[in-house]
Amino acid sequence: MPIHLVIEAGRTERQYWRDLWRYRELFYFLAWRDFLVRYKQTAVGVAWALIRPVLTVLILTMACKVGGTLDTLHHDGPPVPLELLSAMLPWLFFSTAMSESGSSLVNNANLVSKIYFPRVVVPASSVIISFVDLLISGSLLAVLMACYRYQPPLQVLWVPFFVLLVFGAALGSGLWIAALMVKYRDFRFIVPFIITFGLYAAPVMFRSSRFPALWEHWGIQWPVRLLYSMNPVVGIIDGFRWCILGGQYDLIYLPALVASIIGTILLVTTGLWYFRKTERTFADIL
Repeated sequence: MPIHLVIEAGRTERQYWRDLWRYRELFYFLAWRDFLVRYKQTAVGVAWALIRPVLTVLILTMACKVGGTLDTLHHDGPPVPLELLSAMLPWLFFSTAMSESGSSLVNNANLVSKIYFPRVVVPASSVIISFVDLLISGSLLAVLMACYRYQPPLQVLWVPFFVLLVFGAALGSGLWIAALMVKYRDFRFIVPFIITFGLYAAPVMFRSSRFPALWEHWGIQWPVRLLYSMNPVVGIIDGFRWCILGGQYDLIYLPALVASIIGTILLVTTGLWYFRKTERTFADIL
């Protein structure tokens, strides 16, 4: 069925969001195409969504065992692989979605520069594909809990809430990077550095409750955990651990949760604002 575009003065924003629904089939097509391209001509296909977290957790587990003097994880809690995987899954989703959506406009330059459609569809479809990987990887967490005979607590019902938070944080970050990368190709080099640094800065190999102890040797008396929790990813990862492992090992830190909610809302709103502000120049620059 053909789509008829009617341009009315003063109603650009309303028409734009209506066009998102009208072009929903393009959204499905881009998401499905990206999914096929990601695993095209691979020997194991979608199994890479499981292999990546497995290998990462194995390496980090060995690092925690060998570097036990760093006091990264307690030994009186749940199994180390389970604790690492519950934090690694949201981080892998966030980092992958941010990277893929950030470069999506540049990778689809021919499409963006030739036809009209709401450009926000392109980075959003990349986040959706990363979300599918998260769902596939989540099955690995269920298998690992079964192997350790670990029964999830009642607060596991809050997992969808934290999934929504990390989805919003990834989408907002991806919108910012996608719009900036069109004009500044330096972000091709900046984003991998941010992801690498973020893995060690995020509470993946340690609990955020242990973060102040890492500064005791320096004699720093600042409220370091409060400052550290201003990073929205911290509260999200803490929330996943709290949902999967239970609060008997580490209670959720309320300031971190509030910072994650506010930070996610700001990322999405400002990301959409800047993306829409610069969207009209994408075709010319690309």
